[in-house]
Amino acid sequence: MRKNLSSLLVAAALAATAAQAKVTDQMIENDARTPGDVLSWGIGQDGQRYSPLKQINAGTIGRLVPVWSFSFGGEKQRGQETQPLIHDGKMFVTASYSRIFALDARTGAKLWKYEHRLPDGIMPCCDVINRGAALYDDLVIFATLDAQLVALKQDSGEVVWKEKIDDYAAGYSATAAPLIAEGLLLTGVSGGEFGVVGRVEARDPRTGQLVWIRPVVEGHMGKKFDKAGNASDNGVSGTPGKTWPGDLWKTGGAATWLGGSYNKKTGLAYFGTGNPSPWNSHLRKGDNLFSTSTVAIDVKTGQIAWHYQNTPNDGWDYDGVNEFITYEDGGRVLGGKADRNGFFYVNDAKTGQLVNAFPFVKKITWATGIDLKTGRPNFVPENRPGDPTAGADGKKGSVVFAAPSFLGGKNQMPMAYSPDTRLFYVPANEWGMEIWNEPVTYKKGAAYLGAGFTIKTLSDGPIGALRAIDPKTGKIVWEAPNNAPLWGGVLTTGGNLVFWGTPEGFLQAADAKTGKIVWKFQTGSGVVAPPVTWEDKGEQYIAVASGWGGAVPLWGGDVAKKVNYLEQGGSIWVFKLLK
Repeated sequence: MRKNLSSLLVAAALAATAAQAKVTDQMIENDARTPGDVLSWGIGQDGQRYSPLKQINAGTIGRLVPVWSFSFGGEKQRGQETQPLIHDGKMFVTASYSRIFALDARTGAKLWKYEHRLPDGIMPCCDVINRGAALYDDLVIFATLDAQLVALKQDSGEVVWKEKIDDYAAGYSATAAPLIAEGLLLTGVSGGEFGVVGRVEARDPRTGQLVWIRPVVEGHMGKKFDKAGNASDNGVSGTPGKTWPGDLWKTGGAATWLGGSYNKKTGLAYFGTGNPSPWNSHLRKGDNLFSTSTVAIDVKTGQIAWHYQNTPNDGWDYDGVNEFITYEDGGRVLGGKADRNGFFYVNDAKTGQLVNAFPFVKKITWATGIDLKTGRPNFVPENRPGDPTAGADGKKGSVVFAAPSFLGGKNQMPMAYSPDTRLFYVPANEWGMEIWNEPVTYKKGAAYLGAGFTIKTLSDGPIGALRAIDPKTGKIVWEAPNNAPLWGGVLTTGGNLVFWGTPEGFLQAADAKTGKIVWKFQTGSGVVAPPVTWEDKGEQYIAVASGWGGAVPLWGGDVAKKVNYLEQGGSIWVFKLLK
């Protein structure tokens, strides 16, 4: 009897441990307030990238040292833009070429690895990167370059389900970390340079089964699915043909390639949408909804609750995908977004009403400002690339110089918000481009630009700068310049610190109030990823992926030449305080 009782107790204990290891909806909702783990891209559904941990601060950071490093190995280096997730003593980190690793978070020992078999002919726009995974129940889920979703067991790496998002041969791909909200797995698509149709999908994270699809190009029909997988119409997005000429909406772009954020109080998920296709804006007279916008989607219904368009009739590839970070101010839920076009926007997160808009870079040529009453930019017409049919040969429009460049005042690298300082910390870049339009027709699977370009430096000085920005006043409170363009994300903490990486290979930290750099460490390759922090057995850890790559060396023109000495890599570094 005693033996049976003992066995039952052991079995119960094991079952309880297993239950504790599963990631629940409540755990994900509380992610920002539970520093013992990192369960979501953004360190919380709202994406603030803030941790209340303060063991590492200006007084102790001199003792911050590496405790382990892990190489992603092989010849598959390239850009590493991933954000690690931490749960139950494990780190889950994706890598270039659609790989994912499970590591012991304390020692760096490899627990398992999954390498997705990629077909020939994939067409990723901007390097073979991946930005991270999602955790739910006992699964870890990530997207692949051939536009699939893969769910694996957290403890073994065994594939539980695999679902196709779309046809990679048509230009679709996927690189963003999925978002978990209200028990649903929310994902977007990449491929705006190939004339895809941007959308947000909701799936059951346990099975991969579709729940709803919401296109973010005006005129396309949404879908909802019953438990048997049968589809029915869920309303057209926008008004067909209203802001698009002819049939261009059918290949309208607006890719949702960076993923989304979610706010529990509003019940809305926020996805940025990319450039309209093609880049040649003379072919598509009109605002071209819902491209280059923030789109707020009711998670339960899949309906668009509101949208705000940052760059109507975009002619410069100013993708509006940058993250929309929600925060509270005077009892009101607001959202901040540092757009590729060089302006910082503050919107009411419930209604979309524009609250504030101001430049966060020093040179903007395409508009003189944002009208706070109408919400629209004040365009500079002569700084829009010219109509190629108006030229002497009909093959090339007038060349204009535009700033920022299409690589943006800020690109994929996520900013952070501190509720302590009430400042946003934005990795910004100062550069421009020569850009011109060309004739183009759509062909499935082919690049669909209708434009040429060359990235240009603005001066011999620094290109990048981490800027602390007050969203109420638009003031740049402090900045930390950087010679090379910044391409990695930001972390801020209750220890009054801001962490970010540089292409030169440094992970560094500054005083969150003054910008004084108080620590830096050379990782051996450029950092183009966001750092994270967590606590384990009373000790605070910091982690970041290192590996130079992404869009800059591929598309950076004169800037790429300036940083061509930088070496590629592929590793994860973890730090804690020396006792």
